[in-house]
Amino acid sequence: MRFEWDAAKAASKLKKPVTMRLSEDVVAYFKDMAAEAGIPYQSLINLYLRDCLARNRRVQIRWPGAA
Repeated sequence: MRFEWDAAKAASKLKKPVTMRLSEDVVAYFKDMAAEAGIPYQSLINLYLRDCLARNRRVQIRWPGAA
């Protein structure tokens, strides 16, 4: 019997489905960029977040009135 490896199926098992609430303008931004790149917008968001992880980026949040 020949073993066949399905890369798409394997890749999908490495991802965890999540539900996120994103602003409409954020979704539109990524959808536009994804259309230009020819990839699904969810994949583009994942690539962007993966890049943040690889570069160890941290969000800088300064709340009004905080010292």
